[in-house]
Amino acid sequence: MFSRCWFTASACGCKRNASEFLREQTAEKAEMIEVVCNDRLGKKVRVKCNQEDTIGDLKKLIAAQTGTRWDKIVLKKWYTIFKDHVSLGDYEIHDGMNLELYYQ
Repeated sequence: MFSRCWFTASACGCKRNASEFLREQTAEKAEMIEVVCNDRLGKKVRVKCNQEDTIGDLKKLIAAQTGTRWDKIVLKKWYTIFKDHVSLGDYEIHDGMNLELYYQ
């Protein structure tokens, strides 16, 4: 699909280099996703965000909708507790995914 010349742009005379290639790939992933967070106590929140957003950003969006403080929110999927500094794309959180919402 892609030629190998984007790794060595100067060697083969291509106009594209690796940073431009990665910039194009990340620009295509800038679409909004919707994540559903359920605390199983009657509160279900739908949040629109980007995959480049961090879990901390997602917690702040949830806090704005629920009225709780963002640092008191814990997001889980099964036994995985999501860390604040990691992006949604790194955790492979996609559009329409359900997360468990807990309070600290």
